[in-house]
Amino acid sequence: MIEFHLNGRSGLSPYQQLVQQVRHALRLGLLDEGDRLPTVKEVSKQLAINPNTVLKAYRELEYDGLVAARQGVGTFVTATLTDGSLAAHAPLRKDLRRWLAKARLAGLDEESIEALFMNTFRNNAGEDVA
Repeated sequence: MIEFHLNGRSGLSPYQQLVQQVRHALRLGLLDEGDRLPTVKEVSKQLAINPNTVLKAYRELEYDGLVAARQGVGTFVTATLTDGSLAAHAPLRKDLRRWLAKARLAGLDEESIEALFMNTFRNNAGEDVA
């Protein structure tokens, strides 16, 4: 089951962060069809947010055809976002962990690492790397 977290510095509203986290979990194969999302009550209590925020996120995911609410039972995944690239994730994740370790050894904090990654990602989007 997915465990949500909020980042006050992300620039995204709490409901957008919840939607993004479910989408990422679906894309990475961490959630499969039939998996149940935490209840609105569980999420609102865990994150100390308004239940309507969680409902808004779940409704958006439902509108996108990714989840379905079943009255009295919960909200369940109905589609995934995985593709054929899932097999490539393990070696890439290993490389990324090495890179993160190097960045930390270089003295970068989490915010600096994220800024460096996002800047590099945006500036190299679509480029082939040999």
